[in-house]
Amino acid sequence: MSKPALKLRSWPLSFLYYFLPFGALKPLAKVGWRPTSRVALYKSIPTRLLSRAWGRLNQVELPMWLRKPVYSLYIWTFGVNMKEAAVEDLQHYRNLSEFFRRKLKPQARPVCNSHCVISPSDGKILHFGRVKNCEVEQVKGVTYSLETFLGPQTWTDISKGSLMSVNPGVARWIKELFCHNERVVLSGEWVHGFFSLTAVGATNVGSIRIYFDRDLRTNSPRYCKGSYNDFSYISSTNKEGVCMRKGEHLGEFNLGSTIVLVFEAPKDFTFNLKAGQKIRFGEALGTM
Repeated sequence: MSKPALKLRSWPLSFLYYFLPFGALKPLAKVGWRPTSRVALYKSIPTRLLSRAWGRLNQVELPMWLRKPVYSLYIWTFGVNMKEAAVEDLQHYRNLSEFFRRKLKPQARPVCNSHCVISPSDGKILHFGRVKNCEVEQVKGVTYSLETFLGPQTWTDISKGSLMSVNPGVARWIKELFCHNERVVLSGEWVHGFFSLTAVGATNVGSIRIYFDRDLRTNSPRYCKGSYNDFSYISSTNKEGVCMRKGEHLGEFNLGSTIVLVFEAPKDFTFNLKAGQKIRFGEALGTM
């Protein structure tokens, strides 16, 4: 990315997002109950507080004798391949947060070198396609506003909101779910025009880290007589933008969530994807 985009305008955009592990609360839509104010009902649950508590719990150092059984359960539950880890010894990881963010061997995730857009993380494809009428689908048949979602067109923007579950069932139940949730928007340009990558927080996933922006803080309380106020942080230290190379690591979740890509692409761009498929960092999302 050579420089940040400065303002919203109409583009022939493509979009894609996918879900990383750790869905949370079961959607009430499963039992057919659809209240008048779904968002207000869900926001009444202290998801931000619960997420901070969960984050602190994951940073508690485990005794040596407990590490192997705890991590082995995680490995069995989520199908983790420890042969890919730079350090395979389970006792090396002091807490669950360190284990989740473990480094991989360099050859474990080769980056596609052809003319393609690559996946920025391991995950599962939820939806992909073209932007229509400045709206994109969060799940089949449920859309949200692109302008609301992306917000101010700065290099780094964090929109402080709720931390509701991004489980596909909840996404069907709550309109513009991703616009309500806390998210970090990275926007700029690539060789074919506008490009943005947005990391969306979720229940139990309130912590998002961007390596080049040390001032950024997510899921931090802003206490005011028993309530939380939504606010935005806009980076002022990267006015000229940060040039990122293909496959370069730029940040991390402390436990998984959702990544949304929105970008301009040439007419011959084609997604090489199927909804629901698993994908790994460095693999091609689409080719030109």
